[in-house]
Amino acid sequence: MQQPAHGGNLAWAAALAGCPRDAILDFSASISPLGPPDSAIAAIQSQISSLRHYPEPEYSELRLALSHFHQLPPEWILPGNGSAELLTLVGRELAALAATVLMAPAFGDYYRTLTAYNAKVLELPIDLSHWSFVNSHLLINNDKSLSVGSQRLEIQGQRTSDKGLLLNNPHNPTGKLFSRQEILPLLKEFALVVVDEAFMDFVPPEAEQSLIPVVQEYENLVVLRSLTKFYSLPGLRLGYAIAHPDRLSLWQSWRDPWPVNNLAAAAAIAVISDRNFQQQTWQWLPPTRNQLFQGLAAIPGLQPHTSAANFLLVASQQSSSQLQQQLLQQHQILIRDCLSFKELGDRFFRVAVRSVSDNQRLLTALQTLL
Repeated sequence: MQQPAHGGNLAWAAALAGCPRDAILDFSASISPLGPPDSAIAAIQSQISSLRHYPEPEYSELRLALSHFHQLPPEWILPGNGSAELLTLVGRELAALAATVLMAPAFGDYYRTLTAYNAKVLELPIDLSHWSFVNSHLLINNDKSLSVGSQRLEIQGQRTSDKGLLLNNPHNPTGKLFSRQEILPLLKEFALVVVDEAFMDFVPPEAEQSLIPVVQEYENLVVLRSLTKFYSLPGLRLGYAIAHPDRLSLWQSWRDPWPVNNLAAAAAIAVISDRNFQQQTWQWLPPTRNQLFQGLAAIPGLQPHTSAANFLLVASQQSSSQLQQQLLQQHQILIRDCLSFKELGDRFFRVAVRSVSDNQRLLTALQTLL
């Protein structure tokens, strides 16, 4: 069975570990261990009879719920079959520009969609040896070059107005959170700026840096959101884009009908109103993430990176793919190797933040192996 490019491939992991899928403790997929919320399950159960009907083509009820949640008009919101479908639509637009700038290492799906449309890619590499919350600022320089920390990308032709920028915030795989003020100047420089906020829900309201509050001020801004990670709903495939209505209408004309099924739409409406679950997550994550960070930092040969998301990127003196195999075969634990991030290679791995007991099981296994 082929090595997976994404996390969460339990069939592959179980085959390698020689155990049932449900015996695998999965740290490879950055999914909250607190869900799915009861509100999602109840909504799905209440809508089973709706399976005999096609979804409503405009998803009016779902868009209205999301519009109340984000305080935006419904026409600025487009639900999709996970953020992956929306990234495919984004790629088609970005490919029409002179080039697209990516901060590398970058989420592999960005390369998928850009490659599918033969888009030109300019990579801005991150120097992880100097990567921190203090010196990793993202900025546009006077000469129109783009910098992150000490790394600089010389934009070809000294122009950015004919180029796109695709980035995620918090950044995947490092977990770095860029401030809204760092990104806002870039909106005046690039033809199209796409900000993937798949992990922004994990940042408490007092600290979050979403660009959704300013989306109506910039026609060239697209914000992507996902309900997969925060609400533990990867199997339902639901995300949404927030952008100018004209852009979303164009996307609507490109895609297949009924991309979001009735059960996913019902669950989404329920969870975005579930304030108890949201508050529970914001209370759980910071101390649990810190416990895992401190435990990893105490193991010789491992160096975790500070993160604002529900995962940690860890530098390892040992081969991460070998460590992954040992953890699977000896402890039935799956971590995410970073071989799909070509800038990271075999000396980094990524782990989701799980429950305190799960995290301790991982730490104990790593201490045994290292």
